[in-house]
Amino acid sequence: MSRKNDTRRWLDSHRRDPWVRAAQAGNYRSRAAFKLAQIDERDRLLRPGMVVVDLGATPGGWSQYCARQLGRRGRIIALDRLPMEPIDGVEFLQLDFTQDAGLATLREHLAGAAVDLVLSDMAPNLTGVAVADQMKVMHLAELSLAFCDESLKPGGHLVVKVFQGEGFDELLRDMREHFRSVAVRKPEASRDASREIYLVGRDWRD
Repeated sequence: MSRKNDTRRWLDSHRRDPWVRAAQAGNYRSRAAFKLAQIDERDRLLRPGMVVVDLGATPGGWSQYCARQLGRRGRIIALDRLPMEPIDGVEFLQLDFTQDAGLATLREHLAGAAVDLVLSDMAPNLTGVAVADQMKVMHLAELSLAFCDESLKPGGHLVVKVFQGEGFDELLRDMREHFRSVAVRKPEASRDASREIYLVGRDWRD
């Protein structure tokens, strides 16, 4: 099968995807917005007045959903290594969260404000080597949890993307030590072929 035929097949599948069509109809930047919407519908995470940090935000579907839910009654800080077109009501920082300099910039931008909700849909550049990709995904999840340890207020929440495999059980155990409840979610809008699942930590312990 040629690369051209592979691309055509992927594009055909993409166009038929109901969540792609729903994102287009709802003027969302990506189908990923519905993953967060479905998690939020089940776990009731967003509420007016929250401070939300969206890690790995580009192209902005999750930030868009948060902005629509909160309106002007809250603060949304989105960050990514890649650029992102502006979203009304969202503060965007183009930085690398995995680097000390990027994390320092985020701290400065927060200016001591405690965070109510951390969202991490971060994903590394996948190599196709399962062991290496698993390590990269879990490292990003661990960094997200470490950020919660310094910035999340008591009672705050975390949504983080992971793959099941090496390191998953350890992360789940760590999250259960820090949150009063932890749930595993596979939103309907997540592709069946994708290995991604989401851990939802609720009520950060003081």
